[in-house]
Amino acid sequence: MGFAVLLALLLIAGAVVARSRWGRTRDLSGPSGPAGPSGLSGLSDLDAEADANRWVVRLGAGLSALEVRAWTGTRVDGTAAQALTDASERLRTARAELATARTAAEYALVKRTAAEGIDHVRRARTSLGLDQADAEARRSEDGRAWRSAQVS
Repeated sequence: MGFAVLLALLLIAGAVVARSRWGRTRDLSGPSGPAGPSGLSGLSDLDAEADANRWVVRLGAGLSALEVRAWTGTRVDGTAAQALTDASERLRTARAELATARTAAEYALVKRTAAEGIDHVRRARTSLGLDQADAEARRSEDGRAWRSAQVS
């Protein structure tokens, strides 16, 4: 009985030591290195992932809100159709990038791709004549959001 307890304690202690060494080694040799996270604005990888996910969701919501044929009842012109196609491509690309991203720099790329898609959604809405009353206010908001999403 005493041997089994001693063996269990040794196994637990070994697991704790191995886990602490693995975590420390991973922190030092990870993509961010010993200096800290690799994000441009000092975000941790988890914060960068949440921010990138928010941008992808925002792009998806903007696209799903544009049920163009139901709202306008007319045919979509070439400019709006191309802008919607480009926005859809950006959404697919951003989702694929988000699925494989692991570092803050990769999440920044996802954010930039989604911001480009949001810009295409804005162009489509403008081309279709939707929300013309406050288009100028939205342009300035999107401009600030676009600039904050840029990766330098």
